Amino acid sequence: GPCTGCSCSSGKESKKDTSSTKKKENGDRSFIPKIFFGTRTHKQISQITRELKRTAYSSVPMTILSSRDYTCIHPVVSSSGSNRNEMCVELLEGKHGKSCSYYHGVHKLSEHHAQQSLHRMYQAWDIEDLVSLAKKLRACAYFAARELMVGADIVFCPYNYLLDPQIRESMEINLKGQVVILDEAHNIEDCARESMSYSVTESQLRAAREELDFMVNNNIRQKDHEPLRAVCCSLT
Repeated sequence: GPCTGCSCSSGKESKKDTSSTKKKENGDRSFIPKIFFGTRTHKQISQITRELKRTAYSSVPMTILSSRDYTCIHPVVSSSGSNRNEMCVELLEGKHGKSCSYYHGVHKLSEHHAQQSLHRMYQAWDIEDLVSLAKKLRACAYFAARELMVGADIVFCPYNYLLDPQIRESMEINLKGQVVILDEAHNIEDCARESMSYSVTESQLRAAREELDFMVNNNIRQKDHEPLRAVCCSLT
């Protein structure tokens, strides 16, 4: 029979209120949990969404969270290499008197998906589909994907978006009361270690030590900077 736990339901809602799918939150308002589907790579997300298209749940509202490396369409930022995040933030803050016109067009993508859903033309999509549509509408795919998370029943993302607390916070992901599915979960340990690890080069350590030397020699918060300088010295 028709499902009643998600927005793709076309039949009458079951008289039984299953506590596993619906919880009461803030009084009378019912709470339907989202499904967060974590994969090891972005390529695997493409495979999952392709399979989703073949099911009866293809019309369920969804989104894919990914980095600017995959979704940024700004001609300058997208070709900048490793510092896309910094350049994007600078544009949004208008540091150099310039802004991102694509960011201001985010609502175009959201409205497009809403119209498709309204006319029952909505289908599961992939990152490439979103980026292609974003280029046509001149809208930011990165922030549009995040905005679509509000109304999505299924959210696809790499493991670290769910495991790394800093990424969770920056992406405004709240897993409390939600359903979490981890594909190929035997890779979780490696991903967890990576999330709590950081790599620095010897040249970066030496540069940090020189800056700390300057701070200490000029009596700038010596009590704070001397222990940090000692760490840099011991590591080098």
